[in-house]
Amino acid sequence: MKYRKLGNSGLIVSEVGLGTMQFGEAMQMGGLGQKETNKMVDFALDHGINYIDTADVYSLGESEELLGNALKGKREDIVLSTKCRLPMDDNINHSGATRVNIMREVEASLKRLQTDYIDLYQMHSWDPYTPLEETLRALDDLVRQGKVRYIGLSNYMAWQAATALGLQERQGLEKYITAQMYYSLVGRDLEDDFMSFANYHDMGIIVWSPLAGGFLTGKYDRDNPPPEGSRFAEAGQFVPFDINKGFEIVDALKDIGERHGVSPARVALAWTLSRDNISSVLIAARKLEHLEDNIKAVDLELTDDEIELLDEVSDTGIPYPRWMVLQQAQAEDPRARTLEPEKFEDGGPWEDLRFKKMPLEE
Repeated sequence: MKYRKLGNSGLIVSEVGLGTMQFGEAMQMGGLGQKETNKMVDFALDHGINYIDTADVYSLGESEELLGNALKGKREDIVLSTKCRLPMDDNINHSGATRVNIMREVEASLKRLQTDYIDLYQMHSWDPYTPLEETLRALDDLVRQGKVRYIGLSNYMAWQAATALGLQERQGLEKYITAQMYYSLVGRDLEDDFMSFANYHDMGIIVWSPLAGGFLTGKYDRDNPPPEGSRFAEAGQFVPFDINKGFEIVDALKDIGERHGVSPARVALAWTLSRDNISSVLIAARKLEHLEDNIKAVDLELTDDEIELLDEVSDTGIPYPRWMVLQQAQAEDPRARTLEPEKFEDGGPWEDLRFKKMPLEE
């Protein structure tokens, strides 16, 4: 196993972490019971994984309960993270990033996980109905009380995360150190805005669903739809993407996998690990053999040509204003080549559009 710093902190986590959405039955995302959970947790720890992530809403608390039982006697060996924000029942106040809900849910998570502290406590998403300062002060209180060691965000837009960081800095509150976000070869939207924000603030990215709900395992293609019982078939296309472009990406993964004698999934994970500011990539297999294959992605070294091939086949273009930022900062500003010459060794990160002729229609 290989390890990295957890965002802007001194905490060290494994390059791949164990996701736990498959623990429990309520979400139809795996249905693993206590026996299977125990085996998977033990297997992960034996293979060097020291970071495990869950959430209160995963199977409505069952995932945390199963994980808490599986970690008896092993709690001090791992970095444990969980989340709150999403509704746990029909009570209108049992939802959101309010002070009352955060305080209720952290106590419930501590009880289910059978621990007296959480290493990383994350807001599962932005709450448009609660004052941001209320949320951030509640999280700061949890750190000062010792119930939480670090805090992170999940599924925020860049402006939301930037607003939160700014308020935390101005008010002297505990700062978010990580962002748990969706990112994969069929879902590279994070690169448009959020990734550069995270790099600037040294905020570590924790990747969820790097295999796009199992699609990038290469188990099915145009002629072989998802089989009954697979996560993709049960949960549907939870992460939206162009399915035809997805098949092209899978073809490239299979081609590269054959060169190395490894699975398409391992190639997809290795590509994800090669990106900027990634603290850990969550893997959430339902079978031990799949978990073992995913873990081995940390040892797969892709060539520059292979990474470039995957970049090209998965590229969906660069939206505005990012292309304008690159145009003005990289192509037009003469300081770029002087201050960052390494970026221009292969021609540069951006082609100057000012003098590029458009092709004439035939």
